Amino acid sequence: MLKDLIKDRLNKLEKYRESFGDPYPAQSKRTSDIASALKDFSKLEKSSKKISLVGRITSLRGQGGILFGDFFDESGKAQFVLRKGDTKDFAEKKGLFDPGDFVQVTGKFFKTKRGEKSVLVSEVVMLSKCLRPWPSSFYGVSDEEKRHRNRYLDFIFNSESKEKIELRTRIISELWGAIEKDGFLEVQTPILQPIPGGALARPFKTRFNALDTDVYLRIAPELYLKRLLVAGFEKVFEIAKNFRNEGVDKDHYPEFTMLELYWAYQDYEGMMEATEKWIQSAAKNAGIKEVSFRGKKLKNFFKKWPRKRYGDLIKQYSGKELKDLKTEEIDEVFKKSVRPKLVEPVFVIDHPKAISPLSKSRNDDSDLTERFQVVVAGTELLNGFSELNDPIDQRERMEEQEKQFRAGNEEVTRMDEDFLEALEYGMPPAAGVGIGVDRLVILLTDSHSIRDVMTFTNLRPKK
Repeated sequence: MLKDLIKDRLNKLEKYRESFGDPYPAQSKRTSDIASALKDFSKLEKSSKKISLVGRITSLRGQGGILFGDFFDESGKAQFVLRKGDTKDFAEKKGLFDPGDFVQVTGKFFKTKRGEKSVLVSEVVMLSKCLRPWPSSFYGVSDEEKRHRNRYLDFIFNSESKEKIELRTRIISELWGAIEKDGFLEVQTPILQPIPGGALARPFKTRFNALDTDVYLRIAPELYLKRLLVAGFEKVFEIAKNFRNEGVDKDHYPEFTMLELYWAYQDYEGMMEATEKWIQSAAKNAGIKEVSFRGKKLKNFFKKWPRKRYGDLIKQYSGKELKDLKTEEIDEVFKKSVRPKLVEPVFVIDHPKAISPLSKSRNDDSDLTERFQVVVAGTELLNGFSELNDPIDQRERMEEQEKQFRAGNEEVTRMDEDFLEALEYGMPPAAGVGIGVDRLVILLTDSHSIRDVMTFTNLRPKK
């Protein structure tokens, strides 16, 4: 069946090519987008001025010597009418177009008997012939795998999916603008790194043939951004693609976008204030007036976010004392017993040193660090620190992490002698933060999954 439908479209393609030329021309003549033209409808109708619009056909309806069609571009949709006696080559062309085709229509605006604003077409040109039948069954598809395997169709037929990607772009743009306004410089750091560092994660490994060495896709840009602090840059950030060879769920995907930022002569208190301001500002300027997540309105998103100590939350929700937990238990207890209970935005602060290898210790308690996370709707949104700049302390922590790696833990921070050498030249006191851009967009668009806010993702190959 599908094979026959494709064959029919191929036949139409050849007929068009033989009679009217290339069905995939390099140029088109467009006088206006559809929405702008419709805005000036009365003026254009009265003047009988010819216009040329382009778009993709969604439906065709024939009645003898007349053919009605609907088409759209990115700005909007409209109806066009091909009519015998008015449209050039009407008889030859009327059967060569199908839903899915891109066309250019030239003609005048008028209203049909039903009062619909339409283009009476004097000439229609094929811009791109669609060779596969238009999948009308795709409307309203909720099956996640089908939507993401044919993501381009999802964007065509499900306006909500497309709008989320557009809103994602606005959110990132506003976030970038808020940070840049405060004097920060966006930089780019290597994606291919000799040692994966800056986070606890299993990396992707590849081969750098020109250098005859193995390298890793970065799991975080942190250690390179800190090298820039050593170099004298005081306010730097990067919106970076990171890669972590881990599982996939609603909050995790191995290729994701992170905003990492470092600020010399600042501590985690000042970074918390700034981060809250940047995120709230970005949301408001992107047009978001209230935040709801999975059916529940967040009342405090645009208010001051409270700060609660990590150990106090562990005790409150699990009944356990932090000092009684083993290192390997701490994070799991927090993830399972605490995080799901945190719905409204909250700064979780003062994490144990044992799970914070890159964070500065607190002066009043060396077992705790000047670290913060924002948890909202049960999800970690960002992670920040007063950055560790003592090269001796940093070496000791990396040595401990390296021991764990050699014992079989593939997710710990590795020993990085080049970074330690840079740190020995001196890094100023600084604060840093990493914001999960995809998770922020999930929250602000009230999406179910990280896949919903990414343009394209990988799926298991079909058998």
